[in-house]
Amino acid sequence: MNEQIPVKNVTPVKVHKPASTTEGKRYDSRSRIYVRAVKGPLETFRRFFGLFFLAIFAAIPWIRFNGQQAVLLDIVEQRFSIFGLTLWPQDLTLLAYIFIVGAFALFFVTTFAGRVWCGFMCPQTTWVYIYTWFEEKIEGPRNKRIKLDSRKMDADKFIRKTLKHTAWVAVALLTALTFVGYFTPIGALFIDFFTFNTGFWAAFSVVFFAVCTYANAGYMREIMCTHICPYARFQSAMFDKDTFTVSYDAKRGEQRGPRPRKLSHEQVHEKGLGDCIDCNLCVQVCPTGIDIRNGLQYECINCGACVDACNGVMDKMDYPKGLISFTSEEELAGGKTHIVRPKLIGYLIVLIVMTGLLVADIVTRVPLEIDIIRDRNSLYRETNEGLIENVYTVKVLNKSQQTQTYTISVQGLPEYTFIGNREVTVQGGEVYSTPISVATDPYNLEDVVTDIQFTVTTTTDSGENVTVNEPTKFLYR
Repeated sequence: MNEQIPVKNVTPVKVHKPASTTEGKRYDSRSRIYVRAVKGPLETFRRFFGLFFLAIFAAIPWIRFNGQQAVLLDIVEQRFSIFGLTLWPQDLTLLAYIFIVGAFALFFVTTFAGRVWCGFMCPQTTWVYIYTWFEEKIEGPRNKRIKLDSRKMDADKFIRKTLKHTAWVAVALLTALTFVGYFTPIGALFIDFFTFNTGFWAAFSVVFFAVCTYANAGYMREIMCTHICPYARFQSAMFDKDTFTVSYDAKRGEQRGPRPRKLSHEQVHEKGLGDCIDCNLCVQVCPTGIDIRNGLQYECINCGACVDACNGVMDKMDYPKGLISFTSEEELAGGKTHIVRPKLIGYLIVLIVMTGLLVADIVTRVPLEIDIIRDRNSLYRETNEGLIENVYTVKVLNKSQQTQTYTISVQGLPEYTFIGNREVTVQGGEVYSTPISVATDPYNLEDVVTDIQFTVTTTTDSGENVTVNEPTKFLYR
């Protein structure tokens, strides 16, 4: 009972808050963040990277494949068409593989390079950049926007605000129309929407997603990243000391403070100052309003805006770049970053395995499915010729996007009579139902229940023979 628990002394982290300015509560979490524009290689790459995927998002619904919309996720018909691949509710494993591969790809990238998904590819980040771009072009740079919001409404302010919100609404509407176009034919959607002929649910969906886009990118912005998105909360489980994140080199930067530009780098160090001049540009360009000099924070989206801002200041001061950079905790501590490590290898192995299973599932997928439904009105009936007859409904599901002709036959029943269509033609991505009767002499039946199977065969356009068997029962007595 006299044993003491060892206590480890931990030096508390000193949080440096920016000096107070005329903006009042500019850095209050409840205050609006006025993001300062920044130029640099990372910012240029981030913009073009996001706009590239935005262009893909906007173009895909307009692509035609085999005479129809290449990507159409028809929820009403429960049919997803993706470039010649038609998925049905029965293909749940394939959809599960796609989501699992996407999840582990995200885990792998996050373990290696932190939240680069949030900073470079997240739709929220891309749309916020678009909205901010309109805001800067119409209302001016950061300082002018602050002054514009602080003054009373006048003609100039009214015109600028009206133009800005008109641009925002236009972007939100185009975004919503494009998104809904993934779930309904996009050409007809655009025409029907602007001629007020669209259906209720399509119109409701467009308005709903337009409002969401307008609110998220125009007003909520960083709140989505810091309070709503769950990714910020569990990302730390994937981080380790070798994860590349946007970090501030405190050893090199402290003590921070202003200094004359005429002082050389060596003279600054002789005065006990670090490389950080405490200009707060890294805070002003941050889309989530944090100070990266306070260490790694869950609000950081790894966009690298502060890296470009700080490197620009270092250039002007004739200091070495990299005071803020993409680096690891291990490297900041003076060690060497280990690229190859167990956690990263584990994520990579799982990603490769799941990708292989996904590819194998697609390659071995049979573009045909059948379902046999017995007549529920009677188990069997006796014909005028004394034959025992069972009635079935055969459903043929054409999973391809080409019209196919199928041949239906029965196996396991001797000397049977087939009544119904032996050949059926089914359109691509459609389900065809046909009633079929099978009759045989009772002397051919050895038991009251006989196991039989329906066989459906076809030959694809590529010459491949496809055969699917579905077991069922033939009943007597």
